[in-house]
Amino acid sequence: MRRELPSGARAPSSPDFSEIFREEFAYVWNALARLGVVRSDLEDLTHDVFCHVYRKLPQYDPSRPLRPWLFVFALRVASDYRKLARHRWELGGFEVDRQDFTPSAAEQLISHEDRRLLEAALLKLPLERRAVLLLHEVDGYSIPEVARALGLPLNTAYSRLRLARAELSLAVNALARQAERPAQASGGRRG
Repeated sequence: MRRELPSGARAPSSPDFSEIFREEFAYVWNALARLGVVRSDLEDLTHDVFCHVYRKLPQYDPSRPLRPWLFVFALRVASDYRKLARHRWELGGFEVDRQDFTPSAAEQLISHEDRRLLEAALLKLPLERRAVLLLHEVDGYSIPEVARALGLPLNTAYSRLRLARAELSLAVNALARQAERPAQASGGRRG
């Protein structure tokens, strides 16, 4: 049985896919980069995200913000991507992710060295915490919006944000100390 809307009311319509693709391509590209996708794979994976978006577009609720919804697709694609063995390599017995980041507008304000330090520190965060941190701190969504977008209980989203901030701070400090050691060691020697 089909329900009719009151006179004068219009049914919320799904946004046009081609418009979403055109307007949000750069956002999805940058989200994937911040989630750890290397530059050479960004175009393919961005298109993968939009294939998923196209299939799920009829389920999108236009009364909710679009970008957190898109971020969830990017998060899933990035998570699957990171699980593939070909996207990891070993260095000195340690497994390391190969990464390449495209800076957001906010990140462009930070000096090049600080940005590299921040990017390296972000890679130390587990993906589920990094996603909450990026949506909140970089994309500017409230934690209730982040929780809804990621399908998390509100307290879990707050907890992940708190842990991500603490872990990011520790990682930045540790990486900064590592960067200072070689500079101090070479600074005291004269050739």
